[in-house]
Amino acid sequence: QVQLVESGGGLVQAGVSLRLSCAASGRTFSSYNMGWFRQAPGKEREFVAAVSWSGGTTYASDSVKGRFTISRDNAKNTVYLQMNSLKPEDTAVYYCAADFPPFGSIVYNWRQYDYWGQGTQVTVSS
Repeated sequence: QVQLVESGGGLVQAGVSLRLSCAASGRTFSSYNMGWFRQAPGKEREFVAAVSWSGGTTYASDSVKGRFTISRDNAKNTVYLQMNSLKPEDTAVYYCAADFPPFGSIVYNWRQYDYWGQGTQVTVSS
């Protein structure tokens, strides 16, 4: 089992930055890929960014590329999402997720992730 707890969300104005954190416990954190997803009201959950188990490979969706950066600290069992130049359309509940099996390839479909946090709300006002 893996437990994931997100933090760092909030209400901010457009143009500012936020950093989300996701603390993991349970199975060996450093052996599985991690992803961030978001879901706005009335919309399907969408891929935001992912990082490989080693931290050496990252991917970001086109909608956030150049503004958001995913990273991880395996010594702290934590994955981060640095969000810069926030826009109102970034408003959503943000979830971190863990993908098993260990040492696999990064996937982008939320249905393929096995463990999820409870989510943290990010609201960007114009």
